[in-house]
Amino acid sequence: MRTLKCSTSVIAGRVFTLLLALALAGCAGGIRPMEHGPELPVSSEPDRFLQDQAQAHGAEGLASVRLLNTGQEAFEARAALIETARQRIDAQYYIWNDDATGRYLASRLVAAADRGVVVRLLLDDINVAGKESLFALLDAHHRIDVRIFNPSRARDGFGRWLSFITDFDRINRRMHNKTFVADGLAGIAGGRNIGDGYFDQHPTLNFRDRDVLVLGDLANAMTDNFEAYWRSAWTLPLAALYERPEAHSAEPDLATLAVAGSQHLVVTPPADRDTARRYLVESFNSLVQAPADLVFDPPPEDPAAPADKPQQTAQALYRLMDSARSEILIESAYLVLDDQQMKIMDSFGNSKVDVAALTNSLATNDLVTNHSGYARWRKAMLRQGIDLHELRPDAPACHRWVAANAACRAGEVSLHSKAVVFDRQTLFIGSFNVNLRSIYLNGETVLIIRSPELAGQVADDIRYAMEPENSWQVTLDDQGGLLWHGGAQQFAHEPRVGFWRRAMSRVLSWLPIEKYL
Repeated sequence: MRTLKCSTSVIAGRVFTLLLALALAGCAGGIRPMEHGPELPVSSEPDRFLQDQAQAHGAEGLASVRLLNTGQEAFEARAALIETARQRIDAQYYIWNDDATGRYLASRLVAAADRGVVVRLLLDDINVAGKESLFALLDAHHRIDVRIFNPSRARDGFGRWLSFITDFDRINRRMHNKTFVADGLAGIAGGRNIGDGYFDQHPTLNFRDRDVLVLGDLANAMTDNFEAYWRSAWTLPLAALYERPEAHSAEPDLATLAVAGSQHLVVTPPADRDTARRYLVESFNSLVQAPADLVFDPPPEDPAAPADKPQQTAQALYRLMDSARSEILIESAYLVLDDQQMKIMDSFGNSKVDVAALTNSLATNDLVTNHSGYARWRKAMLRQGIDLHELRPDAPACHRWVAANAACRAGEVSLHSKAVVFDRQTLFIGSFNVNLRSIYLNGETVLIIRSPELAGQVADDIRYAMEPENSWQVTLDDQGGLLWHGGAQQFAHEPRVGFWRRAMSRVLSWLPIEKYL
């Protein structure tokens, strides 16, 4: 990947980033590193529940892990960990929405802080806009500390948009990592952000996603990941960014948060310690012991420096691809490669390996821009022999993936999960999309789990999603054009979308901006 100069791709990228800024209302402006104050002491309340569970389910040299396949169980697991924590909760997220599930979990963080738990919430700045009041309410608690990664001091106005051009390189370095750790003993890592659509709570559009619940040493590794960003010179306290006194004048109103967060929930999460413990005991009893490692990309020392080398998570993926012998199955919400990545894949000494990928169709992709980057290289991927499948919005698989089946009947499902399975032996899972942004720009966290049992489960689920009723298989016709196959149906253009959405994707696919998608 060439170092970025004043090239056509950079100019196009900057124009695109400005357009994306207007859509997402992200961050802007330039900042300088700041020093942080002293750490808050942890609670001294004795409680050995998680420690006893870690010892009971631990095995020498092995990790204890469990897949969280539905949004409902992923939501319940986070809620249960909040109720069970006695010392510290560390939560690191790209997005924390101010909706029913976001408010409910926020209210339970306040309840945990009230009983002595130290809560640290670390958020990426790109999605903070519009949710400041919720985070300010949390940060007002004397045991809750909210910090923002790679923010700008210009929080609104024209300067907010201007920096997407003038501060282009730094703005593109984002913290996409997603981890949640209780007492350094139990944690969750994966693809889910915090919000209704990730937890099967949205009435119409829910994301198919995956998380992993871990117990023991891997949770400590997640804490290392968290600490690297928490102590980064480019992470600032929320109070340093929003200095309006009225936002911090009162203690959080727990009752208001709780009511606002719970009244629209489809499920009843464990909201007290005993219920949470029973839930976790049942979850921990289904843990799988297997060799596993956590790999994360540390925050950049200088976010404005050229991002022209694959990061640690990408390098780990390359090593696994190189060692595959028969099959690689990719499940990625955003699948964006370029000629250099194609050459890397071609250079592996395993040309007989079958590679199949499941990603979003234009009809299910939540970002047309991201789909355009995939579409730009789709024919090249097919010519290289990759078997491509695109999720259908009406996939019956929604009823298996989303606990709130009414949402499947009334709406659509979108793919947000990120997993790669190698030879049905090894599972690569976390926040890493198989795209250029994850390879070069974003901070990511992945678990590499060497378990035929879990790898086989995910492989079977990916193959199920690739069946004709759940996804369209994309192929090339005799003239090199694209065809979409879904059972007896065949399409010569991207199905289930209107002309203007197809046109927008096509125009954007002409721009060399795939690295920023």
